[in-house]
Amino acid sequence: MTAKIVRAKKHLGQHFLNDEGIAQQIVAALQCNVKFTNVLEIGAGMGVLTKYILKLDAKFYLVEIDHESVAYLESNYPQLSNKIISKDFLKLNLTQIISAPVAIIGNFPYNISTEILFKVLENKDLVPLVVGMFQKEVAMRVTSAPGNKAYGIVSVLIQAYYNVEYLFTVDAQVFTPPPKVQSGVIRLTRNDVIALPCNEMLFSKVVKTAFNQRRKTLRNALKSFNKTGLPFMDKRAEQLSCSDFVLLTQAIDTP
Repeated sequence: MTAKIVRAKKHLGQHFLNDEGIAQQIVAALQCNVKFTNVLEIGAGMGVLTKYILKLDAKFYLVEIDHESVAYLESNYPQLSNKIISKDFLKLNLTQIISAPVAIIGNFPYNISTEILFKVLENKDLVPLVVGMFQKEVAMRVTSAPGNKAYGIVSVLIQAYYNVEYLFTVDAQVFTPPPKVQSGVIRLTRNDVIALPCNEMLFSKVVKTAFNQRRKTLRNALKSFNKTGLPFMDKRAEQLSCSDFVLLTQAIDTP
């Protein structure tokens, strides 16, 4: 006999949304001027978003690592037959599963939400749109502009390839169990950057090195690159835009 509810598991970072209105708002955020033919939901839990995603005109995939959730979903949503991928999203090779543009959506587990974003970056040419619920602190970090204390590594790396929007805040009391923090829903839409005009691996290294010592000026934070005459050396990492980091990377890469 299938359980009527799924037990939220702390080690999976599960907090189940129980507000139907908010669920509808999240799914409605997929309706924007971005073309996609597939939708992939990560961590469906008991299907609060799933029921609305199924109404969309798109091929639907669902990744759920919790076997109890998978059993619940298969029992309550028979139309999901053969559409559930019961694996760890972070270990999936998306290109082996999906070949056309895919929008990613979910009430993402807080303990792996940043890793999910980096996985999206790895597949940026396949993923034109992301709508997700994150811990508010992470959502603010992703969408922050230069000069803000929340602005950091993930801000720069995501904003290099995506336009970012903070959509709305969600109170802890609409979850079971309630998390100890507020949540934020954000939307990422792929920008027109096919490739940065610099060495992209070096770009990532420069950004990470700069922010790992964010209180220091770049002259001190980037000493390991052993380069002189670089731009922005009197500034701190949080003062630089994505385009500034591109210029800095180009300068470091110049013989």
